[in-house]
Amino acid sequence: MPLETRTRSRAPFAPELDLPPPFTLVTLREVGDAFAHAVGIAPERGAGTLIYVGRFDLAEFAVVLEPDEPLRTARRALYLGMAALIDALLAYSPPEKPVEIDWPDTIRVDGGLVGGGRLAWPRGASEDEPPDWLVFGAMIRTVSMGEGEPGLNPLVAALEEEGFSDLTAAALVESFARHLMVHTDAWQEHGFDAVAKEYLQRLPRDKGMRRDIDENGDLLLRRMGKVDVARKKLLPLLAEPSWLDPKTRGPRA
Repeated sequence: MPLETRTRSRAPFAPELDLPPPFTLVTLREVGDAFAHAVGIAPERGAGTLIYVGRFDLAEFAVVLEPDEPLRTARRALYLGMAALIDALLAYSPPEKPVEIDWPDTIRVDGGLVGGGRLAWPRGASEDEPPDWLVFGAMIRTVSMGEGEPGLNPLVAALEEEGFSDLTAAALVESFARHLMVHTDAWQEHGFDAVAKEYLQRLPRDKGMRRDIDENGDLLLRRMGKVDVARKKLLPLLAEPSWLDPKTRGPRA
């Protein structure tokens, strides 16, 4: 899942992020939509383009990838992005604070939903050919903007409430970019299993259950001592991310 080396551009509306060399930064105003913008410019700007929206309440960003394998397997890039995203959070997480993934795309901190990731590809792309591009996008709630008392809804969380006091949206995106490069290198050197291992260990523990990711991205579940394998299909869930509120276009509250 290579990233081409490109020259970084300057951020016109917010402080420039400190990103690794392969990335080109595009910064949008607060009303921008990082994911939609990335999809729109992906054919022109290409791999390594990272779109960042300067917002107070959310860390919102998206990155363009150029896979070198057929679309049906390249969709596993969702797991690549999610592994990098949760590692970025763990780098700033308070000690012993549970940070986990609800398969396939939701991030929870101490049980509360803070956001997640999503994936897009060109319409009409062949399943058997490498797509021209993929876009991995993410939103993480940094500050709660609701009127209720913090902690009133234990199923919803924001990083500030959970003790991530030193983590800014910009720092999270910078950390994500660095971890994305680490996991990309691991995929290229050791195969997708290296990424799958990192992702799967971030799912909630289920004693006696073995979990694997099939080549098309489906989750495979097998109870220890059992022969039967249960399959959870990835593709149908990519159309509507489970963490995304279709009305607010932000993490569910």
